[in-house]
Amino acid sequence: MTHTDRPQSTGVTFASFQALGIPAALEIARLARDSGFSSYWTAETTGPEAFATLGAVGASVGGMDLGTGVLAVQLRTPMLAAMGAATLQEVVPDRDVLLGVGISSPVVVGRWHGAEYGDAPLRQMREYLQLTRDCLAGEAVTHDGEHYSVNRFRLGMRFSTERRPRLVLGALNSGMLRLAGELADGVLLNYLPASAVPWCVEQVRSGESAAGRPRGSCRVYAYVHVGVCDPGPAADPARKDLFSYAVVPAYAKAFERAGFGDEVQRINDAHARRDRAAALEAVSDEMVAAIDICGDTKHVAAAVQAYRDAGVEHPVVMPLPWGADRMATIEATLAAARPAKHA
Repeated sequence: MTHTDRPQSTGVTFASFQALGIPAALEIARLARDSGFSSYWTAETTGPEAFATLGAVGASVGGMDLGTGVLAVQLRTPMLAAMGAATLQEVVPDRDVLLGVGISSPVVVGRWHGAEYGDAPLRQMREYLQLTRDCLAGEAVTHDGEHYSVNRFRLGMRFSTERRPRLVLGALNSGMLRLAGELADGVLLNYLPASAVPWCVEQVRSGESAAGRPRGSCRVYAYVHVGVCDPGPAADPARKDLFSYAVVPAYAKAFERAGFGDEVQRINDAHARRDRAAALEAVSDEMVAAIDICGDTKHVAAAVQAYRDAGVEHPVVMPLPWGADRMATIEATLAAARPAKHA
């Protein structure tokens, strides 16, 4: 099925409100399912573990595809990722499991988890995707590569469904976007304004073409950061959020390409001086308004549609819990962004 054949769909991610705990994750999952959202995602850094979280959602809520957005590839071997995704597939045999992986950041991988970040992200990711796909196929896998080596690994599970986990690559810049088009079933965009989407999509399609795949083979997902709340008070947490990513080189490059090069330069100059106040001040109102989008119901609904119009096939709403009542803000955000047939 190509992208032109697929019905419109929308997801939601737990990534932005993990601090509220698993009960909140399940409550919002039920609301999302009942409101017509078709996928539920979670990130993984230092909070809830991804497969356990999604397993709880699949077992107690159900009715939605389940996605990781994203797992750092340095923290799980391809074999272990395949095992986790295959286990989750058995929990939800009638839904898709979206195994989203990414290269993460030196802070998450190195400082927080004590693992080696690596210096060849594209080569490592290429090998990871190929090996994970081979493992999910169920045949004996022997591989001796630059980053991974395995001798006759065979996934010890019998699937009760024809479905198999789908590989989704979290990507920001040209190399990873083209690699997604070449090897992945989907690409997950993040931390970008809607205006930056068309360029990203074209990189993915270029990768498809180079690999001889039909245009649209790689589905385009994107985290859409929105919150039904007063944008005034929300500006402070938004600046903190964007600052924390602008100091990561891969995100900085994507922000620069999206038109925020001056902000990135000022943020990183201040960060180098250890002047956090100046770094936060360097995050402009325009940058906040374009990426961490807060406002009333109509503003949020229009923002989600703008990403879809720009080429995102499956927007994944990241509700920004920056209102006075965080759960009420999340609920209002889902109500604003719910799929049209449930509006």
